[in-house]
Amino acid sequence: MGTLEEIRNAARQRAREMKLPYTGALLPAEAAQMLELEGSAKLVDVRSSAEWNYVGRIPGAVEIEWKSYPGMVPNPKFAEQLQQKVALDAPLMFICRSGARSHDTAVLANQLGYREVYNVLQGFEGDRDAHGHRNTVGGWRVAGLPWMQS
Repeated sequence: MGTLEEIRNAARQRAREMKLPYTGALLPAEAAQMLELEGSAKLVDVRSSAEWNYVGRIPGAVEIEWKSYPGMVPNPKFAEQLQQKVALDAPLMFICRSGARSHDTAVLANQLGYREVYNVLQGFEGDRDAHGHRNTVGGWRVAGLPWMQS
């Protein structure tokens, strides 16, 4: 894949190209490698508890709901929970189903003062394929990265 610095540089380049207000955007395999190479890095899974329970979990991920099922109601304590669970100086990566909620949480983390913030593109399940199904095009699971069924 590459060195930690190569991964960070690629993520920063994507952030410039996508005009992101946070450090960078990682592909799932890059996020997994960053977790392996950078001991202080944290992966924050912001999907709902229903998604963790019924779709699958990433071992070792910090789980904080951004929105709760049913109704996808915003979690009013998200910022507080994030600050309790993750130090400001930890490299921080956010993942959700497809990359949208994790983008929003990366924006917030950047505003809260986290120094190194990334969104994991494609998310856990990836984009929809031609038939409208997920888990076939991109994403953490399709990349063969560690996950477990609840």
